[in-house]
Amino acid sequence: MAVAPSAKGWAPFRGHRTWYRVTGTPDGGRPPVVVVHGGPGSTHDYLLRLAALAEDGWPVVHYDQLGNGASTHLPDAGADFWTVELFRAELDNLLRHLNIQDRYVLVGHSWGGLLCAAHAADRPEGLRGLVIADSPASYPLWRQEMEVLRAALPRGVDRILRAHERAGTVDSPAYAEAVRVFNDRHVCRVRPWPPEYVATVMEIANDPTVYRTMNGPSEFHVIGTLRDWSVEDVLPDIAVPTLVLSGRHDEATEATVRPFQERIPDVRWEVLEESSHMPHLEEPERFHALLVEFLKGLDP
Repeated sequence: MAVAPSAKGWAPFRGHRTWYRVTGTPDGGRPPVVVVHGGPGSTHDYLLRLAALAEDGWPVVHYDQLGNGASTHLPDAGADFWTVELFRAELDNLLRHLNIQDRYVLVGHSWGGLLCAAHAADRPEGLRGLVIADSPASYPLWRQEMEVLRAALPRGVDRILRAHERAGTVDSPAYAEAVRVFNDRHVCRVRPWPPEYVATVMEIANDPTVYRTMNGPSEFHVIGTLRDWSVEDVLPDIAVPTLVLSGRHDEATEATVRPFQERIPDVRWEVLEESSHMPHLEEPERFHALLVEFLKGLDP
């Protein structure tokens, strides 16, 4: 049984509010683990199983990034508002609000992994360790590999996708049906989709502002403001032990993940053979075991 949440609340941020949930009690024992979700434009829901780490003494912080979930929504904000700098500043603000900036671990999933890598490259004094899960090191690499994955879809699927992308009809049921073929292969291979993942998908559908602005209409049609962003150049500046995780069938392919292994000085990369982009849902026992092993290695 997971430890019950000890706190929920909002951190004031630039006139808005960042929602957070803390499982367990930060009491000076093991460092809190801050979970940074993907998207951009996703929510914390699909990563809730990581709260089980609190059973072994690591308090776990989940939060919804600005514009998503229970945090302040800003559907009328322009593209110039939704920046990497905004979300880096929001993470810094949350650490200070919870008074854990002097001792913490980051777990970033997908876009959250890039965000955490950029944060870690600044060498914050309180950061004790970093987990990058199912993240590309750059969006140019991501877009390049999406072409490979699209070409391998069942006959006719990519043709349907491209026809709707050219026509600007990406909100059509036919496009959504074809996207599901890709997602079932490379995003989450569990059938039916786990309820916590469905909750996040529904949250994105309810307000796709951030996702559409920064990413695009789908995982593989990245035409948003992040399309050329990369953290490759700053990876050598990461000075804490780092665990990189990815799935064998991941949309974050090996080519997109490899720069983390090649450029971070103290790094270990584990591939989960039966997983795609959600190994914490697809192979939860192995994923949890790898996290616990890594976190125990950070103990003094």
